[in-house]
Amino acid sequence: MSLVVFQPVKRKRCGACHRGPLLLLALEGGQPRCLDCADLGHLVFLPRGDTALTRRAREESTLSAVVVRFHRRRGRYERQGVLVEEAALARAEARCLADAEARARRRARDAARRAARDVVFVAEFAARIRVLFPGCPAERAAAIAAHAGERGSGRVGRSAAGRALADGAVEAAVRAAVRHVDTPYDRLLMAGVPRREARARVAQAVAAVLDGWREASHADTVRST
Repeated sequence: MSLVVFQPVKRKRCGACHRGPLLLLALEGGQPRCLDCADLGHLVFLPRGDTALTRRAREESTLSAVVVRFHRRRGRYERQGVLVEEAALARAEARCLADAEARARRRARDAARRAARDVVFVAEFAARIRVLFPGCPAERAAAIAAHAGERGSGRVGRSAAGRALADGAVEAAVRAAVRHVDTPYDRLLMAGVPRREARARVAQAVAAVLDGWREASHADTVRST
């Protein structure tokens, strides 16, 4: 069972030593007691908010108390924090810091692994672009792949189809890149042209670029013969 200490809503004085007004008080026989008179004066206040630190501080502390305050509008007492021994709080903080350092190292390792996987994925995506559109310059294919496959972007390269290097997803990424880079599409949007209308206006130009990139392999084959 937890000891309870109150943050009084009204000004209160200790019923034993008469000090006050009290910021925190305990009740003994229904009478307010300051923390010193309640033998809790050596404890330190830890505000609520850090669940792990609070739990560990209470585990480390031989004596502890829950601090509550009455919320008038809600008509109930609500937890504000805990009182724990100062040395116990220091030990709890050290444990949480050690955990935080371990989590940071783990996050760094995970990030490095994800970055390595992303490098491989972008290279594979760019290679697939070059298979479908052999006339697409290598540096352009790499830029399209990097943009489409950016982690957390929500772009087509991060979709299930994109990660599987499905032809439809790869072509969608290339088509989007051509639309934005090789046509006045963005300027049309900035001029207030509705998106569907803007796409319709540049559709022929997009198709021309894509067809040119597709037909490059055929032209190379003809020249080689």
